[in-house]
Amino acid sequence: MQRTNEALKNLGFKNLKPIQSEMLEAFENESDLVLIAPTGSGKTLAFLFPLLESFKEGKITQAVIIAPARELALQIEQVFKDAKTGFKVNCCYGGHPIKIEKNNLLDAPTLIVGTPGRIADHIRRGTIDIRNIKSLVLDEFDKGLELGFEKDMRFIIDELFYIENRILVSATQKGDIPEFTRMEDPKILSFIGEKRNEGTLKLYSLKSEGNDKLEELKELIYRVGNQPTIIFCNHREAVERIGELLRKNKIPAGIFHGALKQEHRERELTKLRNGSTNVLITTDLASRGIDIPAIKNVIHYQIPTVEEAFIHRNGRTARMEADGNAFIMLKGDDYIPDFVGNIDEFELANHEPVDLDTKYVTVYIGLGKKNRVNKVDIVGLFYKKGGLIKDQLGKIEVMDYCAFVAVDRLKADDLVDTLRKEKIKKKSFKISVSR
Repeated sequence: MQRTNEALKNLGFKNLKPIQSEMLEAFENESDLVLIAPTGSGKTLAFLFPLLESFKEGKITQAVIIAPARELALQIEQVFKDAKTGFKVNCCYGGHPIKIEKNNLLDAPTLIVGTPGRIADHIRRGTIDIRNIKSLVLDEFDKGLELGFEKDMRFIIDELFYIENRILVSATQKGDIPEFTRMEDPKILSFIGEKRNEGTLKLYSLKSEGNDKLEELKELIYRVGNQPTIIFCNHREAVERIGELLRKNKIPAGIFHGALKQEHRERELTKLRNGSTNVLITTDLASRGIDIPAIKNVIHYQIPTVEEAFIHRNGRTARMEADGNAFIMLKGDDYIPDFVGNIDEFELANHEPVDLDTKYVTVYIGLGKKNRVNKVDIVGLFYKKGGLIKDQLGKIEVMDYCAFVAVDRLKADDLVDTLRKEKIKKKSFKISVSR
């Protein structure tokens, strides 16, 4: 447990959660485990800690974690890095050149995290040495099946001949475990329905007078949009259409769906995390498994067809003892599904408009971790050369090849002009305000 205790300390936690201590104990005694737990329960560390305790010293790949979305894979990688374990981790996912990953894999990481398609691709190419891989984790397994990744997951499992431990992770309790997982009589640890430190969720309906809800949505955002808000749609086209409407009305909002480039998706999530935007329009891709801060309002612009999706969407708010709101938007002959339960009508006229301007905007820097640039370098540059003071600099996120910095919106344009010809660690860089 020494490694786990050290990792806990590095992550800023004092004690293990029950889900984590139970997984550590179960991993010692069982070869196949199924972990069922909701978002926000601590399940990522619940499967990372057992892997950490099992690792042997040496530059050999010993575990693989499969995640259905790039954002989730990157999130898991970052959590492991933040734990400062001393073991190397690499993340593999589509949307960027495979050559970069091949070079990273030459110096074998102890842990590989990635999406099914990209991991399968590396196995086919022989760029992952599978001989010492003893543990496999399938995170958000049910979501992976929904997204059509069964073929790739089946291939990966068939190719990993030396697996001794399998962990299947899901946010929902579903039926039989597919045979291709090769899990025989697994031990199931379920944390669904456990009482957690949650706030109160208030449900509201909002009905439009005609057959288009866009005007009502705009008015609703004018009432609540200065608080972190996610607007859920069933289709990408609706996300794009609503995004365009809000832009025309000068309402700061980001869009997020599976067809967008990875850099765009990372930027929009970063802007929501650092307070540059308070509104994100998305498909169900953002309903779970992605690093999003505490959300005050969930807006169901389009009603999900199944209760499970409704629950996952609402799970983005009313967390960690903070209250939250969920709004269901209706038009024409729309009806409220039976699974919604008690709901109040939201009267727009009873609420005053709010100021939608955010304190910060996001500044893009074209250097990142692979250029040996870190947060300290950026803070020093922005204070010494950019002339900022503490309250004018917000959250900094450094990616592999770029960084996003929250800067006081009244200072951002002047800062960019001032720093255009500066260097970080003797390297020139691109800098711009991310609109």
